[in-house]
Amino acid sequence: MAAALTPGEATAQLLPTQPSADQQQGASDGEVMQQFIDVLRDDRKRQVLIESLEAATKGEATQETGRSAIEEVPLTFGRKIADYTQKAAETALARAQFFWLHLKTAPAALSALDGDQIGVILDALRDLALVIVTTYAIFIVLRTLAKRIYHSLGRVASASDTLRTLALAAGSTVIDIGVVILAWASGYLITLLFFGEFGSIGIRQTLYLNAFLIVELIKVALRFTLSPTTGDLRLIPFSDAAAKTMTRGFTAIISILGYGQLLVVPIFNQNVSFAAGRAVSVLLALTAIGVAATMTILYRRKVTVWLIEKSENMVRGGFARALARRWHLATLTYLIFLAAIVLAQPGGVLIPVLYASFQVLAGFMAGFAISGWIAGAVSRGIELPDSVNQRLPLLERRLNTFIPQALTVLRFTILIAVTVFALHTVGLVDASGWLQSQIGVRATSALITVAMILIVAFAVWLALSSWVDYRTNPEFGKVPSAREQTLLTLLKNAATIAIIVMTLMFTLSEIGINIAPLIASAGVLGLAIGFGAQKLVQDIITGVFIQLDNAINVGDVITVGGMTGSVEKLSVRAVGLRDVHGSYHIIPFSSVDMVTNFMRDFAYHVCDMGIAYREDHDEARKAMFDAFEILREDQEHSREILGDMEWFGVQALGDSAVVLRSRIKTRPGKQWAIGRAYNGILKKVFDERGIEIPFPHQTIYFGEDKKGNAPPAHIRFSREDTQAKIPEKEDSASRTVDEPRLEDASPMEEKAHQ
Repeated sequence: MAAALTPGEATAQLLPTQPSADQQQGASDGEVMQQFIDVLRDDRKRQVLIESLEAATKGEATQETGRSAIEEVPLTFGRKIADYTQKAAETALARAQFFWLHLKTAPAALSALDGDQIGVILDALRDLALVIVTTYAIFIVLRTLAKRIYHSLGRVASASDTLRTLALAAGSTVIDIGVVILAWASGYLITLLFFGEFGSIGIRQTLYLNAFLIVELIKVALRFTLSPTTGDLRLIPFSDAAAKTMTRGFTAIISILGYGQLLVVPIFNQNVSFAAGRAVSVLLALTAIGVAATMTILYRRKVTVWLIEKSENMVRGGFARALARRWHLATLTYLIFLAAIVLAQPGGVLIPVLYASFQVLAGFMAGFAISGWIAGAVSRGIELPDSVNQRLPLLERRLNTFIPQALTVLRFTILIAVTVFALHTVGLVDASGWLQSQIGVRATSALITVAMILIVAFAVWLALSSWVDYRTNPEFGKVPSAREQTLLTLLKNAATIAIIVMTLMFTLSEIGINIAPLIASAGVLGLAIGFGAQKLVQDIITGVFIQLDNAINVGDVITVGGMTGSVEKLSVRAVGLRDVHGSYHIIPFSSVDMVTNFMRDFAYHVCDMGIAYREDHDEARKAMFDAFEILREDQEHSREILGDMEWFGVQALGDSAVVLRSRIKTRPGKQWAIGRAYNGILKKVFDERGIEIPFPHQTIYFGEDKKGNAPPAHIRFSREDTQAKIPEKEDSASRTVDEPRLEDASPMEEKAHQ
C-alpha cells in the first residue's frame, strides 16, 4: 500500500496532523523543516517515503514514455503556438489564484501585533540609546570632515572630462565607505570597552551595529549616484535641490526598511514571537511604500518637467513625452503591487522583493545614466586634434557621420537590455534560462559576432579611406601625381564595394542564412546581367583598359566623345567632364573611340598670325620673336614656358593675309593661358611697329561690254550730303542744290557723269 501512495499522500501520513489555516499562518519555516527531519530519522517513515518516491518516479517514467511516443509525431507550427499559449495562460491563472488566496488572508498577518507589544521596541531603544548616539556622533563628525575633501574633489571635477569625473566620484565613494567603516568600528570598540561588561557586547548592540554598517553602506551607494553635497561629482544630471530631495526621501526608505528588518524585526522575533515579527515587517514595508507614494505624488510635476526636458534631448518623439507625463501612474501602480505582495506573503518575501526592486531601479538608473552620456556624446560630436585634421581632413566628418548612428543603436540596445533585466528580476521572463539554452547561446553568439564583424569592417574601411586621404593630401609627404590620385580613388571605391559585399556575406552566414545559394544565384544573375547589359559590360571593360593605359586622370583636360572639358569624376564605367561653359557631361566608355588628352608631359601653343600682303614678313618675324621675349620676361608666365619659340615660317597665303606660324612649348594645361598672353603682347608690338593685321578686303567690279564701255552707275546724293559737299563760295549760287560738283566725285562717278 505504501508503494501506491503519491508523494503528497505519503507526506500527509508521515507528518503530524496538519494545522488549520490560522495555525498555518503561525507556523514557521523552521517548524516544518524540523518535522521533515524527524521523518528522516525514523527508519520506518523514511522507508515509506522512499518507496513512495520510487513509485512516483516509475509513474512519471511511464508517462514520459507515453509522452515521448506522442511527441514523435511532428507538431505543426500552429500547434506549437497553441501549446505555448495554453501553458502560459494556465501558469498565469495559477499564479493569480495563488496570489488571491494569500491576499485574502492578509489581515491575519497583522493580528499577532497589539498595542502591548510596542513596549518591547521602547525597551530596546533605551538599551541602545548610548550606542546609537555614540556611533552616530562619530559618524557625523567624520562626515563633516570628509565633506571638505568632497568639495575639493568637486572643484577639480568641474574642469575635468567625463572619465576623470567618474574617477573622482569613485574616489569620494571610497572615502565615504571608509568613514562608515571607521564609525562602525569605533562604535564596536566603545561598546566593548565602556558599555556593559568589559570585553563583551550584547546581541542587541551587535544587531544595531551590523544594521548600521549595512544601511550606511547602502546610503553610500545612493550618495555615489546622487551626490547631494557636491554637484560636480554627480553622475546623473540632476539639480542640487532635486538631488537633496531625492536623497532625503530614499534615505528615509532605506532607514525604515534597513533598521526595521535588521534590528526591529529580530528583536520582536526574539522577545515576542515570529508572528509579531512578521507583523512588524509588514507594517515597516507598508510605511516605506507609503513614503515612496507620498514622494511620487508631491514631486510628480517637477519630475515630469525634468523628464520631458531630457526626453527632448535624448529621444525625439511624442511617445517619450507621454511616458514622461504619466510616470507617476506607473510608479504608483508598482507600489500598490508591491504592497499587495507584502500583504499576501508576509513571511520572508519582503527582502527578496525589495532586493529585486532595488535591482530594477539600479538597472534603470544605470541604463539612464549611460544613455544620457551617449546622448551627450552624440550631440557634442567627435573632435579630433588639429594635427590629425590637417593630415586627414575627412576623418572627423566620417566619424561624426557613422559613430552617432552606432551610438543610437547602442542606446536602444541598452533600453532593451534594461527592460529584459527588469522583467527577469520580477520573474516575468527567464532571461538567464533563455541565455543558457541552445537558442539563446546561438542568438547571443550571432549578435556578438555580427557586431564584431561590423566593427572590424568599419575599422578597415576607415583605415583604408584615411590612408588614401593622407596619400592624396599635397600638404604632407610626397605630392601625388594625377595618376596616383586617380588610382587611389578607384582603389578606395573598389575596396569599399568589396568590404560591403564581404561584410554582408559574413553577416548573413552568422545569422544562419546559407550563403552558398546566394553566391550561385549571384553568378547566374551576373551572367544574365552580362547578356542583358552588354553596354554596361563594355563600359567597364573599356574603362579598365583606359585606366591601364593611363589615358585619363582626374583634372585632365581631354576631348572624348566629341566633348572637350576638364575631368571631374572618373569611374570604371564613365567619365564626367565639365566644359568651358560649366556644363557637366557624363560620357560612357562604350561610346569612346579616341581620347585626346591635353595634359600629358608638355603642351604647345601654336600661333598662326596673319599680316597684310604689303608687309615684310621678315620684319613681322622679328616682331614675333621680340613679343615672345617680352612674354618670357614676365615672371607670372616665364615659369610656364619650357623652351624657346620655334619658327615655322609662312604657313599659308590667304585671301587677305599672309599667315606666319610659330610654336611655344609650355607646361601641360598652360598652353591656353600662354597663348592668350602672347597674342595680347604681339598685338601691341605690331601696333607700335605699324605692321598691319589685315581683315578681309572686297573689290567691287561693275563689268564692261564688248566695246569696252562700262554700264552707267546711277549715283544719288541725299540733300544733307549735297549741302555738306558744296563749298560756301560766291559762284556757288549759280549751281542748283541737287547738282553735285564733279571735283567731289570719284573717278567712277566722273565717268558715269560723262
